[in-house]
Amino acid sequence: MIGFSYTGHRVDVTFLNVVLPLGSSVLSFAFAAMVLDQWWQRRQGFQLVWGIGLVWYGIAAGSEFWGGAFGWSETVYRTWYLIGAFFVAAYLGAGTVLLLAKTRFGYFVGGTVLFGGLLSLLFSHSPRYPGAATAGNVTFAIALVGGIAIIAATASRRELAARIAMGVLVVASIGVGYLVLTAPLQAPGWALDSNTHVPVGAAFPGYVRVLTGPFNIAGALCLIFGGIYSAYVYMGRLNSRVPATILIAVGAFIPGLTSSLNRFGVTWSFFLGEFLGLLLIFVGFLVSVDVFRNVRIGITLWSRHPSASLESEVG
Repeated sequence: MIGFSYTGHRVDVTFLNVVLPLGSSVLSFAFAAMVLDQWWQRRQGFQLVWGIGLVWYGIAAGSEFWGGAFGWSETVYRTWYLIGAFFVAAYLGAGTVLLLAKTRFGYFVGGTVLFGGLLSLLFSHSPRYPGAATAGNVTFAIALVGGIAIIAATASRRELAARIAMGVLVVASIGVGYLVLTAPLQAPGWALDSNTHVPVGAAFPGYVRVLTGPFNIAGALCLIFGGIYSAYVYMGRLNSRVPATILIAVGAFIPGLTSSLNRFGVTWSFFLGEFLGLLLIFVGFLVSVDVFRNVRIGITLWSRHPSASLESEVG
């Protein structure tokens, strides 16, 4: 155990509770810079949204590092929950939706939004989240309308489906941002697992916690199965890209699993899953000969010349 002094209180944290979030945060920001550089060169919407998702990842992990090293506060805790529980998976998944906009993947996207809304509805009527029934009903209604709209657009005009999904995400982000930042918190203003000191969402009221379904679940599923779908597309034609897409899918699955376990009190693997998942996604993107065709580091240009672009192959 390592002791840190913060505002007169002594906070004991484990070494990994500081190092793993710090590693995740640094890697996220470096990864985001590379992706946003690609967007600057090529102006592809999916790269911009992926870059934003990675910035969210870095902020969420950075808040975990700050809380573990220097002590938690209400501001740090709200930041961690808003960005980590709502934005990270949702925006990374949305980037994948934009990448696959020319395919039939929109049917799956609409289904995941509906599924996330349904889980929010079911959770909101459980004793675990008292007073959350209205929030669950509204969330399900919005997810129902959004999911059906995405599916209908995929059937008639595929690229429109991705734009609808992105529009719903942006509007919903504003709504949950207001709710998370204004919700009353249980004293002392944050909640940590008593054994592992990993942050948990228990300090927030139930009506906030049940809102995460369409964000976290839909985003994670789109990222995971988007990688699997891409591997299927490449199979037998561009075998060099299959390992990259599989790495991305596995990397998305790991933090999705550990964050779900965190909700149910299994917290020991949370920071580890967060770091390993990001690392696998990062390696997968580096292996891809398309996403990073020209990665510039400083004034140096790292060039990779594929025979065809990723977006053309999945179109």
